[in-house]
Amino acid sequence: MTVRHSSENCVEVLSQLNDYVDGELDLALCKDLEQHLAECDDCRVVLDTLEKTVLLVQQLHQAEPELPKEVESRLFAVLKLDDYLSS
Repeated sequence: MTVRHSSENCVEVLSQLNDYVDGELDLALCKDLEQHLAECDDCRVVLDTLEKTVLLVQQLHQAEPELPKEVESRLFAVLKLDDYLSS
């Protein structure tokens, strides 16, 4: 059963989500927020999306992007950097 909350409650929870995900929200506020999330599907979806976005951004920063060799070759040729192409 989904419990409906007032939009003010959801707005307040949503305004605290970044601090919650970052572990910077006061413990008492965390408990209130978690209680709300346990009862509010809409806010839980927003939290899940935020957490997944943060994870993807962290993964992006960990991995060095690679250009396909064909794209790299064309780019270096256009920039006249042929001497820097790896063999």
